[in-house]
Amino acid sequence: MVRFRRLASSGPTLARTIDRGVLTTFLGIALAVLYRYLWLDTNDPFKCAVLLTQGRWLDAPQEPNLEQAFRNWQAPDCLIHEYKTKDISSCLKSKRIVYIGDSTIRSIFWATAKKLDLKGAEDDILAAEKHADLSFVRDGVSVEFIWDPFLNSSRLHDELVAYRHNSTSMDSVSNDSQSAAIMVAGGGLWDARHIEIAPLWHFKESIDNIVPFMTTAKSGESSRFASLSLKNNGGANNLLLLAPVQVPMYESLSPPRAATITPERINPMNDYLQQLSAYQGADVLWSYLLMTWRLKSAYEEGGIHVLEQVANRKADVLLNLRCNAEAAISKGYPFDRTCCSTYGRLGWVQWLILANALAVLPIVTLITMGDPKRLPMLPSAKISRALLVLGLTLSYCYLADRTQVFNKVQKQYTSSEFTNLFVITFVLGVLSIRGPMPTSTPAAAVGMNQMRSDQGFLSRDQTDEWKGWMQFLILIYHYTGGSKVLEIYEIIRILVASYLFMTGFGHTVFFLRKGDYSFRRCASVLVRLNLLSCLLPYVMRTDYLFYYFAPLVSFWFIVIYLTMGVGQSRNASLRFLLSKILLSAIIVTAFNKAPGILDAVFFLLRYTCGINWNIIEWRFRVSLDMYIVYIGMVSGILYIRISDALRGEAPTEGQVSLLRNHFSRLRIAFGVGALVTLPGFWVITRRSPDKYDYNWWEPYISCLPILSFVILRNLSRPLRNFHSSIFAWLGRCSLETFTLQFHIWLAGDTKGLLSLGIIGPNGTNIAGRWQEFVLITLVFLWISWHVASATGTVTSWIIDPKEGRQAVEIEGPRASEQIKALELPRSKSHEQLFGSSKDRIADREGINRPANHFAKALREDLRIRIGLMLGVMWFLNLVRL
Repeated sequence: MVRFRRLASSGPTLARTIDRGVLTTFLGIALAVLYRYLWLDTNDPFKCAVLLTQGRWLDAPQEPNLEQAFRNWQAPDCLIHEYKTKDISSCLKSKRIVYIGDSTIRSIFWATAKKLDLKGAEDDILAAEKHADLSFVRDGVSVEFIWDPFLNSSRLHDELVAYRHNSTSMDSVSNDSQSAAIMVAGGGLWDARHIEIAPLWHFKESIDNIVPFMTTAKSGESSRFASLSLKNNGGANNLLLLAPVQVPMYESLSPPRAATITPERINPMNDYLQQLSAYQGADVLWSYLLMTWRLKSAYEEGGIHVLEQVANRKADVLLNLRCNAEAAISKGYPFDRTCCSTYGRLGWVQWLILANALAVLPIVTLITMGDPKRLPMLPSAKISRALLVLGLTLSYCYLADRTQVFNKVQKQYTSSEFTNLFVITFVLGVLSIRGPMPTSTPAAAVGMNQMRSDQGFLSRDQTDEWKGWMQFLILIYHYTGGSKVLEIYEIIRILVASYLFMTGFGHTVFFLRKGDYSFRRCASVLVRLNLLSCLLPYVMRTDYLFYYFAPLVSFWFIVIYLTMGVGQSRNASLRFLLSKILLSAIIVTAFNKAPGILDAVFFLLRYTCGINWNIIEWRFRVSLDMYIVYIGMVSGILYIRISDALRGEAPTEGQVSLLRNHFSRLRIAFGVGALVTLPGFWVITRRSPDKYDYNWWEPYISCLPILSFVILRNLSRPLRNFHSSIFAWLGRCSLETFTLQFHIWLAGDTKGLLSLGIIGPNGTNIAGRWQEFVLITLVFLWISWHVASATGTVTSWIIDPKEGRQAVEIEGPRASEQIKALELPRSKSHEQLFGSSKDRIADREGINRPANHFAKALREDLRIRIGLMLGVMWFLNLVRL
C-alpha cells in the first residue's frame, strides 16, 4: 500500500514537472498533427479518397455469430454514417440512384432498397425476375437497377449521356433525361464466365466506353472528385463510379463456374481498372474489394455474392460519398459523418469567441503578468490566466471536433479492451491508496493515534474518490462503446444515479448545517456547474442539454434549494422536512410526466429565448433517476440527526437513546444487509431482457446498490479514512472530464473517437491505436485538470469581482499620492489654458457619471452581473448563425 509520505514535501515541484512535461507533449502532438494535415493530407483534405479506396472491418468476422459481424466498416481517419430511410430521403428526395451491372451490383441495389423499406424490398425480391431491370421507389427516392452484365447496353449509354449533360450544363434538365445522383457500374464476371476468346479485351472495350464520361478524370492525376464537389457546392455533385470486378471465393465456386472464373481472368481486369484509376483519374470503389479480401465468411455459400450486411456497408459507402457534406450543413450536430464531409463556415458568434480566445486574451494575460499597473481596469493576472485557459480549451475543442485537422475513427466494443482498461484503472487506484494526513495542530504531537483523525461519514476525500473511480468507468464505457452490453449499461446507470445521490446528500447537509439560502450561494453553485457547458454550445453549435450532466445536476440543485428553502425556519422538525420532500417529489413527477406542462415550458423557451431543446431526451434523463436525489436528501437528514445524537447534541430520551446504546449492533446489521443486497440486486437485474425494461425499474431500485455501497464504505474507521488519491484527483475535476470528453477525447459529438493520425498506418492499427490512446488521454486529463481550476477561479471572480481586481486598484490612494509627489509644479499659464487637474477630473467624472454608476453597480450587485450574463446568452441564442 503506497502512502506517498516522502513525496508530500515535493508535491508542488512534482506537479510542476508533470505539468511542463504534458505541455511539451501536447505541443509536440499539435505540431505533428498540423504537419500531417497541412502536408500529408493536402490531396484528400475532406477524407473522400480514403472512403473510396481504403478501409477495414473493426468487428471480427471470425465470430461464430456472423449476423453480428461485418457491420462496422472503418475508412481510415473518418466516421462512416449508417444511412436510414429518413437520411436517404432527406438527401436524395426526387433523385435517382442507378446501379448497372451483374448480380454482384444487384445485391447493392437490394441493400439500398431495404434501407428505404425493409418489408417492401423483401416482398419485391420474392417477385423479381432473375435477369431483368428493377425499380424501387419510396419517399420520393427512386432506386433503379439495369441488368447489363457486359456493360454495353443502350440504357447505360443514355444514363452516361444524361450524366455528362448534367455535369457540363448549368441548365436544369428534364425529368426524362435527369442524371442519376449516384450511378455505379460494375461487371466483369460474365466476361470471364461466358466470353471464351479474349474476355479481357471485351471487358476493356466496355470500360473504355464509360471512362470518358467521368468529367473529373484528368490524365496523369488521381481522382479528386469528392474534394472538388465539396468545394463547389457542399457535396451535391452527382457521382459516376466504377465497381471493381468482384473477386470470388474460388474454392467455393461450383465446378462449371470454377472452370472459367479464375484468377488468371479476374486479376487482369482489376489491374486494368487500377491503371485507369492511377493514370486517367477513373473513380473506382476499391474499398469494395477490401471488404471481402481473404474473408471466406463474407461470402454466401456460392462464393460469388456477399452477405447482406456486407452489401449494406457497400451501399453506405456510396451514400456517405454523396450525402455527408450536404447533410452536415443542413442537419448540424451530431457531426457523426466526417468522411467526405465539411463542417460549414464559422458563424459570427464563433468568430467572436475564437478571436477573443486566440488574440485578445493572450495579449491581456501578457499585460497583466508583465506590468499590471499599466491598465488597472483589467482583471488580475490570475483571472486573466483562467480566462485564457477557458478560451484556449474552447478553441481546442473546435479544432478537434469541428475541423478535419484531427482524425476521427469509429468505436468498436470488445470485451478484452474494456477489461484491460478496467484492470489498468483498478491497479492504479489500488497503488495510490493512502490514509489520512497528520493534523497540523499542536495536539498532533501527542501520538500517532491522535495524529490520524476520523474523516467522518462520506468525507470530502471519500466522495471525491467515489466520483473519480465512477468517472473512470464512465470514460471507459464511452470510449469502448460499452452501451451495447446490457450488463455494463446497467452498471453505468447506477453510477450516474450515484452522482445524483451525492448531489442530494451534499447540498442537504450544507443547507441544514450552514443555513445559507442566499442568492449568492445559489448563483455560485449554478455558475460553477454550468460555465463550461454554457460556453461550448456557442463554439460547437450544439445545445445546452447535449452536455446533459451539468443541466441534470443543476435542475436537481434548484429542486433541493427550493425544497429546503421553503419554510426553512421549521427545518428542525423531521416531520416537516420529510413532508416537504414528499411534496417536492410529487410536484417534480407531475411536472415531468404530466402531459402539457413540460411541453409548455419548452415551447415558451423556444419562442422567447431561441432555445430549441429536445424535450424527449430531457424527460428521459430526469425520469431515469427521478427519486434517487430524494433518497440522498433523506440520507443527509438522517446523517445529521444520527451524528448529533452520537455526539450527545440531541436529547437522550426514547429512540435517540436506543440508537446510541445499540449503534454497534445496528451497524453490523446494516453491513450484513448491504452485503446481501449487492449480489441480490445483480441477480434480480439479470432478469431484464433489454435496456427499456431496466430503465423502467431504474428510478425505484437504484437506491439499493448505492445505499449498500455507502454503508460498506463507511462501516469502519479504516474503510472511511483510506482512499485512492488518483481517483480523488479525478473526482475533483469529474465535471470537466465529463463535459470535455465529448470533443477532445471522443469525437463526432461522442459518436466516434479522436485520432491523431500520426502513429502507424492511418492511425487505425491496434498498436498505433493504443499509443494514440495514451497520448490523447494524457492531454485530455491535463486539460480537464486546468479547466477545473480555471472554472473555479472565474466563478469566484463572477460572484465577487473584488477577488480579481488588480493590485493597483487595491492600493489606489497610496499609488496616487506617490504619483502626485513626483509631479513637477505646473506653471500658472498652463492651468489658465487647460484648467486645474481637479477641474479636468471633475469634468471627466461628470461626463462619465452614468458609466461609473453602472460599473459600480455591476461590481457590487451580483444580481446585475447574473442578469447581464443571462441577457447576453439570450441575445446570442436569438441571433447566432
